[in-house]
Amino acid sequence: MQDSLTSLVDGPRGLDSVTVLLVEDDPDDVFLTQEALRAGKLRLRLEVVSDGIAAMQYLRSAPGYAGRRRPDLILLDLNLPGMDGREVLAEVKDDPALTDIPVVILTTSQAEEDIAASYRQHANCYISKPVGIEEFRSVVASIENFWFTVVQLPPDPGQGAR
Repeated sequence: MQDSLTSLVDGPRGLDSVTVLLVEDDPDDVFLTQEALRAGKLRLRLEVVSDGIAAMQYLRSAPGYAGRRRPDLILLDLNLPGMDGREVLAEVKDDPALTDIPVVILTTSQAEEDIAASYRQHANCYISKPVGIEEFRSVVASIENFWFTVVQLPPDPGQGAR
């Protein structure tokens, strides 16, 4: 079942070759993430899926997702229906074709066990979602700034160097 939503979020500076896969089942958090990225500095492609099964189908270009861009970054909620974010993280980091995609855990869980387990599974960072709308927007803006302004991302193996 394809539930992907693609949006080009336009910021002041063009960087439309960047793709972010948001794996999030809460429509309000999807909306807030889109709005925060739209208010950001960059123009990027945001792909959204609402569960772990769809995330893996997207990442493996399963029917319904063929031709989609390989994400440069995955924003992953842990608490998802069906296949949860913990399972998605394990599969991504165990798959040689996907393991170099940075995965940012963005979840409501503040449980030490979830944090430790995510890092053991090679999450690139773990962020607990703030409750307030402005704090949430600030966190998403910080993610955007760090991962697309400060960090050097690996090249897409199918595209060569960017």
